[in-house]
Amino acid sequence: MKLILQRVNSASVEVNKKIIGKINKGITIFLGISKDYNEKKLDWMINKILKLKLWGDETSPNFKKNIEQIKGEILIISQFTLHGTVTSGTKPNFNNSMPGNQAKEIYKLFIKKLGEKTNLKIQTGKFGEYMKITQENDGPITIILKK
Repeated sequence: MKLILQRVNSASVEVNKKIIGKINKGITIFLGISKDYNEKKLDWMINKILKLKLWGDETSPNFKKNIEQIKGEILIISQFTLHGTVTSGTKPNFNNSMPGNQAKEIYKLFIKKLGEKTNLKIQTGKFGEYMKITQENDGPITIILKK
């Protein structure tokens, strides 16, 4: 599994010209599910996301508080292309990505488990759809988690 987490002031996701998810201050998570997935990795990532100190306090603008401490919001976007490789040729190879039907179930499990661990607002994109993501990055702070 791999994800890209970006600290944002706001973010939204649009499918077929309709906004289906929108958040204010928080994080956008781009989630890629690989063939080597297991539930232990998923649980580790969820715990790490909720504990990461990405926001500041009165003394410093960064790295003092986590998403729950600032009462932030979360936008989750499925992104199989995170496991693409371009070591040869000019077209990405996605052989490391989990097949769609299996990945969709794990994506739903990730959302469910994250929701069980926190009371924060969680919004999502739509798995397998072409999405337009708009966000205002804050910092910018971008973290890559791979397990």
